[in-house]
Amino acid sequence: MNDAFPVVEIFASRQGEGANTGREAVFLRLGGCNLHCPWCDTDFTAVESLDAETIMCRVAEASPVRALIVTGGEPTIHAGLGALLARFKRDGYWIAMESNGLRRPAADVSANLDYLAVSPKVAFAERYRAETMARAADEVRIVVDGPVRPFCDLMRGLIQAPRYFLSPCERGGTFNFEETAALLGELNASAREPPWLLSVQLHKLAGFR
Repeated sequence: MNDAFPVVEIFASRQGEGANTGREAVFLRLGGCNLHCPWCDTDFTAVESLDAETIMCRVAEASPVRALIVTGGEPTIHAGLGALLARFKRDGYWIAMESNGLRRPAADVSANLDYLAVSPKVAFAERYRAETMARAADEVRIVVDGPVRPFCDLMRGLIQAPRYFLSPCERGGTFNFEETAALLGELNASAREPPWLLSVQLHKLAGFR
């Protein structure tokens, strides 16, 4: 396979949010995205084009832990991703992917995923009615970036998942915890199952990557 991917960074750490918080993994952060969120913390100015063999070597060098989290940017926009993930799967990796949900993962990508986290963005709500969006995930995480209550209801109806999370938005080192807690109370007042849960970016609070 000769596909090259724009790689922002490859590093070993722990998952800092969602249901897999605390899990050791190697993070493969790909450049490029189909959205431009104002609070995005990914630096796309330093992107390195790497082929699959180089990526696999660097992931193995980063940690002996056979767990890989593919994030971005937006991973689903890259051709050849399914073949890359298949190689990791053959090597015994547990594989997760984080996506904004605008594009449903290709069949060869989904076939090699153990976990899909979808984080729809309210600022682009009108784009989440397309037929091409993700309709199922292992978890849905929505950042409380403004009045997101109607968007939460919409995403709950459109994306089937066993877990739904609200994440406080961080701007300049400050998180809107109170606003997030209030919205959690509102969403869970109807006792709908599964309930909405809190997901914080623990890596930012605790100071790890």
